[in-house]
Amino acid sequence: MRLSDASVVIRPRTTWEAMDLGVLMSQQHRRLLMTSWAIVTLPVYALLTLLLWDSPSLVVIVFWWLKPAFDRLPLFILSKALFGEPPTLKQALRQWPALLKPQLLASLTWRRLSLNRSFLMPVVQLEGLAGEAREQRLRVLLQRNGGAAQWLTIIGVHLETALWFGLMALFYLFIPQQVELEWDWQTLIAVAEHDWLWLEHLVNFLYPLLLIFWEPVYVACGFSLYLNRRTILEAWDIELVFRRLRQRLAGLAPALLLLAISLLPLAPPAWAAQDDNGPDSPRLLNQPLTSEASRESIEAILEAPPFKNPETITRYRFGEEAEKPDESAEPAETDGAPGWLKSLFEWLSKKRFEGIAALIQVLLWAALLTAIAWLAWHYRHSLKTLANRRPAQRMHSKPAAPVQMFGLDIREESLPEDVATRAEQLWSTAPREALGLLYRALLSRLHHEFAIPLKPADTEGQVLQRVEQLQQRDLLVFSKNLTQHWQNIAYGHRPPAPHLQRELCDGWRGLFGPGVSR
Repeated sequence: MRLSDASVVIRPRTTWEAMDLGVLMSQQHRRLLMTSWAIVTLPVYALLTLLLWDSPSLVVIVFWWLKPAFDRLPLFILSKALFGEPPTLKQALRQWPALLKPQLLASLTWRRLSLNRSFLMPVVQLEGLAGEAREQRLRVLLQRNGGAAQWLTIIGVHLETALWFGLMALFYLFIPQQVELEWDWQTLIAVAEHDWLWLEHLVNFLYPLLLIFWEPVYVACGFSLYLNRRTILEAWDIELVFRRLRQRLAGLAPALLLLAISLLPLAPPAWAAQDDNGPDSPRLLNQPLTSEASRESIEAILEAPPFKNPETITRYRFGEEAEKPDESAEPAETDGAPGWLKSLFEWLSKKRFEGIAALIQVLLWAALLTAIAWLAWHYRHSLKTLANRRPAQRMHSKPAAPVQMFGLDIREESLPEDVATRAEQLWSTAPREALGLLYRALLSRLHHEFAIPLKPADTEGQVLQRVEQLQQRDLLVFSKNLTQHWQNIAYGHRPPAPHLQRELCDGWRGLFGPGVSR
């Protein structure tokens, strides 16, 4: 390892700055890191999916548990790229089986849930330490950067979860609304009894796709924390400065040697003068230095700041302090405070203040509760009027009816008296207008008769959700059936079959009337 060949600036950094360096390192080699990660992990996930097809959740758990084995490959790539020798994709993939050998079982068992995993992984993989040597090394490394490594893992877990749920939401937004209306979430949950396993596997597959982008960044941040800790412990930056200084002075060595030879005749007088000041010189041998004098000098130094800082404490007391009198002797009269006052303070000094403080606290809480109860009783009429006013206002206020929804006029005056009969007349010539008449009449009845607060921006699915809250089964079934056929003809230009046309009209008459089926 040659520090002069490092592709980053070697200097002490703060922990968060070191993690920023890890993000930059992962961005610099993102193509190699992401490609190698995808080639190694995606086949493993596909194999787990085939073996555990009936347990989609178990596939994700097993794949997540194997992450320490996958993380060794990006760590190898980053360690080589740090010193200007990034491996090729082929070299990295060939090296990965050999990287799994050292302490893989420990990494997947009792060390798997360690919050310092990314920070301590280089100790095993790059330093090759095990046993007591590894434990001593970990104690040194975790003295300063252990908290930052734990926060990195905690933030990484939350970021993974947020991104995974975000991808699920994005996937849900791409599902056509027609398919969404036909879903029954109770059947989706009971995947063992219905054929929805493919959907859960498809959603779970978003997790390994997410790790292609995030996991190399996590490994790089832990590796940069490790490098920063070694830089501080081993003074890599100072070593680099001395190496550069040596390179600069390498060309001046002959000149310095010639200068030393030229100054050699001046050396004997200097040495002679130095001998007069040596340890055997009369000046040092005749000094009055004794053990007692040195002890006094040391005590004088220890009595002065900063070794000793005297502190003045002021307190109140009664009279002059004296020795405790003999209990057998008769009490003598003193000119100080009365005896009963001294006894009172002595009684209070024996930790009686805690009970008094608790009593005062109870009295204060009782006074507060009494004040609240008195205010509630005094203003009870005003509170009762205020409480009864808002429901009455909500009861009498009726939401304004929208004029149009989905381009359809839902005002009551725009509808014929017999909606079903008029729709039957339009089926043969204008099926879209017939279905539009039934659907806008349904929206109008939902708003005016059932007091459903419809908005112009509502979707068909939101309207059905509000109908479901009414808990009327026949109305909900008819609304779903009519909405489905309306969407088919409005967006897909597919009119319903003749028997479905008659069924929709009869369903309308059965719910709302008027008109008799002919």
